[in-house]
Amino acid sequence: MPTLDHLLVPARDRRAAAERLAAILGVPWSAQAAVGPFSAVYVSDDLTVDFDEVAPGMAVPLQHYAFRVSDAEFDALMGRLKALGIAWRSSPIGPDDYQVNTHGGGRIVYWREPDGHAWEALTRSYARQP
Repeated sequence: MPTLDHLLVPARDRRAAAERLAAILGVPWSAQAAVGPFSAVYVSDDLTVDFDEVAPGMAVPLQHYAFRVSDAEFDALMGRLKALGIAWRSSPIGPDDYQVNTHGGGRIVYWREPDGHAWEALTRSYARQP
């Protein structure tokens, strides 16, 4: 079965974006990836999120990224969002309501990065129901 190895995320400041995501996820990061001009976030043994800077004056294409986590990882992530003063919400768009979505029997939270990307953490996949 194929495994996603890495993905590129556009950012205005790749180092700041990588450092912030790593702090939220509680995982290591590097200002310089092993290959290419990227700042890498080591999400797991299988996945690296590589931040790449857009050219000055260029718009950052907005994306949505979701991480499935365990209940314990979700609790820890919520603690880090609170400690870092990062707003969150219960839906992918709309105002920050500081609520957790319990759609589908799990827990879901969304936050927006300074570049505008929508990030999501969920404990149960709504795309892959049992």
